Amino acid sequence: MNIIRTKVVELTTIPAVAYKVKLRTGGSGIKLHFTDHDATAFAKVDKRTGEVVLDPVSEAAEGLREGFEEAQELLSGLPYSGRGKVKIMVSNECEDDEVTEEEAQKVTAACMVSSDEFKAIIDRYSDENGKINYALMNKQFIQFASSSSVVRDMAGKRAKAPEILMFILKNRAAFLANKREHLPDDEAQALLEALNEINPRSAFKELNLHLRRMLSR
Repeated sequence: MNIIRTKVVELTTIPAVAYKVKLRTGGSGIKLHFTDHDATAFAKVDKRTGEVVLDPVSEAAEGLREGFEEAQELLSGLPYSGRGKVKIMVSNECEDDEVTEEEAQKVTAACMVSSDEFKAIIDRYSDENGKINYALMNKQFIQFASSSSVVRDMAGKRAKAPEILMFILKNRAAFLANKREHLPDDEAQALLEALNEINPRSAFKELNLHLRRMLSR
């Protein structure tokens, strides 16, 4: 199974490269590979704040927090991609690295980031640097919500905001991927989680606010 990673970025604060991984337990983390010696380091990313969370051993390493914070800034907003092993050159030797089972999330989310729907959303809303333009994505999803008779009917029947959001995501994902069939519930939920984990503050924050205002009328 391919490990779910972002592209590898090179750091300037410490001699290392970094990439982001999805965790089996949910959320994401950042892994560093040092380029001047044979070692790696790992830190989780707080899903609520987006900040890196180092363990006590990592905290004691001089300059490591600065490196993780630079990595988080460079990787923020970049989508995951299905990839195999990362090869790092250290002292002219090639080392293969693979994320452990404890760090890797399992099949459903891994399949979704390789899906036509995920790729179509990433392609449509990524800027020239490969980061998702959340403002544009939310704007267009809100425009669809405002014009959809189905959304109006759901709101009139007092459907819950997450239910309406899921309908919108299924519809837009199918449209962007040029498909007639909508994703089933479990795959749509995995797609939503994959998009949310790119942005710790929620990929559809503005859309959720719009839906709550709609339901409060």
